[in-house]
Amino acid sequence: MIGRFVGAVRTLWTPQRVRDEGRTPDYRFSLANERTFLAWVRTALALVAGGIAADQFLTGYAPGVRKVFAVALLAGGALCALRAVHHWVRCERAMRQGRDLPVSRFPALLALGTALAALLVVGVVVLGGAGR
Repeated sequence: MIGRFVGAVRTLWTPQRVRDEGRTPDYRFSLANERTFLAWVRTALALVAGGIAADQFLTGYAPGVRKVFAVALLAGGALCALRAVHHWVRCERAMRQGRDLPVSRFPALLALGTALAALLVVGVVVLGGAGR
């Protein structure tokens, strides 16, 4: 699995390798796949921005709490960006080979992680964790 992931990330730098597989799909589908990739990258950028904001602006909270939120958001952003590449390659290959598009648990995990982070923030705010 790790080898396939590394191969998918490597394909980002050599996209012609994907073109060598199967037949060229309808361009509309390839462009839709690219738009999905860009949406994942926007999500990754939002997570990175949230991590930076948490580190810089949650100064009223205990440093440990602030760092946990910041690192979790930054790591989530990095994971999301890498997963975007992996998903794009898998979908492009599936389209070229005439297979069903691959399914992924990552959107559910991302949604669950986001909900958990939101609930943690609500808990910190309600309990007055800002040292007031």
